[in-house]
Amino acid sequence: MASDSEQPRLSSFQKGGSSVELGDAQEPLLNGVHNSENYSVLAAILPFLFPALGGLLYGYDIGATSCATISVESPTSSGISWYNLSSVEIGLITSGSLYGALIGSLLAFNVADFLGRRRELISAAILYLLGALVTALAPDLPVMVIGRFVFGIGIGLAMHAAPMYIAETAPSEIRGRLISLKEFFIVLGMVGGYGIGSLLVDTVAGWRYMYAAAIPLAVIMGIGMWWLPASPRWILLRAIQGRGNMHELKETAISCLCRLRGTAIGDSAPAQVDEMLAELSYMGEEKEASLGEMFHGKCAKALVIGAGLVLFQQITGQPSVLYYAASIFQSAGFSEASDATRVSILLGVFKLIMTGAAVLVVDRLGRRPLLLGGVSGMLSFGPIGWLMISEIFPLRLRGRGLSIAVLVNFAANALVTFAFSPLKVLLGAGILFYAFGAIAVASLVFIFFIVPETKGLTLEEIEAKCL
Repeated sequence: MASDSEQPRLSSFQKGGSSVELGDAQEPLLNGVHNSENYSVLAAILPFLFPALGGLLYGYDIGATSCATISVESPTSSGISWYNLSSVEIGLITSGSLYGALIGSLLAFNVADFLGRRRELISAAILYLLGALVTALAPDLPVMVIGRFVFGIGIGLAMHAAPMYIAETAPSEIRGRLISLKEFFIVLGMVGGYGIGSLLVDTVAGWRYMYAAAIPLAVIMGIGMWWLPASPRWILLRAIQGRGNMHELKETAISCLCRLRGTAIGDSAPAQVDEMLAELSYMGEEKEASLGEMFHGKCAKALVIGAGLVLFQQITGQPSVLYYAASIFQSAGFSEASDATRVSILLGVFKLIMTGAAVLVVDRLGRRPLLLGGVSGMLSFGPIGWLMISEIFPLRLRGRGLSIAVLVNFAANALVTFAFSPLKVLLGAGILFYAFGAIAVASLVFIFFIVPETKGLTLEEIEAKCL
């Protein structure tokens, strides 16, 4: 039972009309006993689907850009007079969205907790739409790079907010599967980008159509997120931090939870909200997060885990291979642009199959076994890495913590993607990939000694038991 000094923490919750005892908060955290999360699978699909479209658009950008860089350099099919681009200019086109994603991550650090996960995703959809339009209609290289940059800001916001929204709204039993499925959508978008790119690579100005194809999906994502409710946990966080009327925000959270779970939730929504409130209070979430806290205590450990995973994911080189897939296959002997892009599709399909396998077993086998086994063959870093960073941060610090992890992700991604081509020329492909292999071994050591298992735990239990 709690000490007397802990008791006053929960007194404010009794304003909402139901009494919550501290024992109710501590028991689920320490013993893993919490109210059953009744939910409808059908109702859980849309709260996953529309945020996951943000990931699909990110993946599509990777695949489409791999083909667009071939199209835009072609003297016969580029449809432009400025097709004779240097390697640095091609690097700007390729990595432009990643530098935009860096800015999006920085913006998320400052505004995410104010906007909330839902409005951040709506903003991402608008930026996706604007970026795709500007890129597709670009009259010259500078405007094209600006379009890529704007699209990238949308990527940064979407990759920050989507895993948080899914993690905070999904039932615990299928949370790991749904967050990992978002990575499946990224790879699905990548395959779609390779596929559409292979169809359009020999079309005059085909690169414009490749980028314009993202516009309808951005519109669907924006409309879907406008319709979805806010994250109940984000609403409750605002409530316990005094950013609104406790009773009204609690009722709003109950309403949102009912929409997210469907009719299967029955009358259990108020009890689940009470449990969330009690657990948030027990974890001390009523204090507003400060910048200094990000680098101390539990959040510091979460930062090491989250940032370490995404850093190793990028510096092992696999994202660079995906961005330059068509060019790599061209240099490997598939000289025709259409042949190189078609082989890229096979690479994407293989990655899709392996990601799908990870999604199916992540909630049964756990995070650590899949990381240790999958990273050995460069297969599971993506789905499990994004899953872990969405789970590991305390709620009060989750917005800022995840934005730092996303910032590290895209900074490393942009750097490796931009440097990949010059390093291949300087060192040779063989030495470069040996270096990537050595980094992969170091990542296995990191996972074995640092990364905890979070399978089957609620977000609050992860904070109590793993940090």
